[in-house]
Amino acid sequence: MSSIALDTMSNNPYNLPTMVSSRLLDDGLEPPGALATLRRAASTLAVAARQTVPLLSAGRGDEGWSQRGARQLRQAFERLGPTYVKLAQLVASSPGLFPEVLVSEFRACLDQVPPEPAEVVRRLIAAELGGSVSDLFADFDDRPLAAASIAQVHRAALRDGTEVVVKVQRPGLADRLAADVAILHRLAGLVERFSTAGRMANPVAVVEDLAVTLGQELNFVIEARSMERFAANLGGHDRNGGVRVPHVHWPYTTARVLTMEYIDGHKIDDLASLGTAGWDLGRALKAGVRAWMEAALIHGFFHGDVHAGNLMIDRDGRVVFLDFGICGQLDDAARQVISEGLPALMVERDFARVASAIYQLGAILNPADLDRAAQDIAELVTPILDQPLSQISYGQILIDIIRVGTRYDVRLPRELVLVAKQLLYFERYAKLLAPDWTVLDDPELIGFLFDSAATMPVDRAG
Repeated sequence: MSSIALDTMSNNPYNLPTMVSSRLLDDGLEPPGALATLRRAASTLAVAARQTVPLLSAGRGDEGWSQRGARQLRQAFERLGPTYVKLAQLVASSPGLFPEVLVSEFRACLDQVPPEPAEVVRRLIAAELGGSVSDLFADFDDRPLAAASIAQVHRAALRDGTEVVVKVQRPGLADRLAADVAILHRLAGLVERFSTAGRMANPVAVVEDLAVTLGQELNFVIEARSMERFAANLGGHDRNGGVRVPHVHWPYTTARVLTMEYIDGHKIDDLASLGTAGWDLGRALKAGVRAWMEAALIHGFFHGDVHAGNLMIDRDGRVVFLDFGICGQLDDAARQVISEGLPALMVERDFARVASAIYQLGAILNPADLDRAAQDIAELVTPILDQPLSQISYGQILIDIIRVGTRYDVRLPRELVLVAKQLLYFERYAKLLAPDWTVLDDPELIGFLFDSAATMPVDRAG
């Protein structure tokens, strides 16, 4: 069905933009019905009122008003459920694009909720896979290993004894999420229209990005293909032998059920367990970082959320990438700019070239502002670059450069924010597992970064 037809149909009562409507359909999130949207709007307003009345009564001039406002907003998002939790996580993962008080507060927005009852999970699996759980699996643990707002995961065994993990989507999510997206898009449009400060954060684009993210997370086939694409890209180089991705079991996978290989290991920040395993943790981490940089800068398709719950070290000492619900893509032009801009920043301190790179990526900055932007970048990052190498956070430097871009109304690709976020994660893991190692001071990684622009092989599964 065409997006033009969608805009004229009754199932798009809030006139969702063509881009959002088509993406919702393409990624599995149907535009909502009018009644569902109105009901959801009413409940959203009720929650918002409960959370904001105490804040308004406190008075704007009170000390800490902005912190209390951020806290009230986080609590409202948690009450409103999966869509708003995901939006909070999007804000928290995009420092430099939103006020720091919100970014900091939303980091505490936990995506852990009570699990669905076992009978609900079993009914959904049966409906998706065409057979009862007892017929499909030799063993199935009704107690989930983890439960989040979108899905929960269970340990199981196939009939041939193969140990697997089954990721099961919560029932009834699509209608609720679609109604939320419709409401958020309307609100974002109002913010862009009436708030200059709000326009800088490009709220409509944020909501469109959220719609795509939610649509992809609701379709586990997309996640399974992302797993295989990432693994295929890295499988082309023998230096990636220390990195792996779980195998997908396609006969037991649908849009709402994902069955994959069970990995026995420990989270990458579980020092108590890792310390007794006898592995070379520094070497394992370096292998993981190198593989991720190859994925981003060479193949242009990378894991976009390497928090500790999504990185493991298995029993063989290999780094395992898990949960591909969030992935980033960098086109050739973006990779070229990053490959040229980072060396210009790190080695040459050519801030004019860095500002030019921002212009190329954002394509909005007035060229007359390049000199001022270069000066702003120099003033912001020079004190950081003057520190000892072991204390420099290149992820934070990228975040600071993104902040400079927002001053000049440059709307940078969110993939750049994802890159910065992953660097921050890897720098944190380096302090835990290899405190004498600096991520972007490693000769191999530096050479890899400098060479990447000239060695861009074809994405094997793109």
